[in-house]
Amino acid sequence: MTEEDTLGKILLVEDDKFLSVALGDKLTREGFTVIKAINGQEATAKIRIQRPDLILLDLIMPQKNGFEVLAELKLDEATKKIPVIILSNLGQDADIRKAKELGAHEYLVKSDVEMKTVVEKIKTEMAKSLTRSASGDTH
Repeated sequence: MTEEDTLGKILLVEDDKFLSVALGDKLTREGFTVIKAINGQEATAKIRIQRPDLILLDLIMPQKNGFEVLAELKLDEATKKIPVIILSNLGQDADIRKAKELGAHEYLVKSDVEMKTVVEKIKTEMAKSLTRSASGDTH
């Protein structure tokens, strides 16, 4: 399957190897091309090079946390329109609010969500992104 045959390119930024493998396999089976990064620094580099259609971003990671990645992403004209879904163990209202203020489209708490729900949210965001692109809407 070529990249053109997939539902889109997702950057999965997760430092938990088990979750990264499980979620990556699930997304691949669902028809997505999956690129992986294990820390914020690697994520930033891959975002610039790979230009994913959507980013699934953990917050607590080594080298650069997800908040920092999100802030950098949204300051860059070339990357600020890429939809970001946060998938984190942090569930405090302040963390959720901060991520949303920095531009996250969705915020999912790992312990509260099933893998199929993550996939559904990704598909929904990808559809919204395509609709925005087709209509010329930039937000």
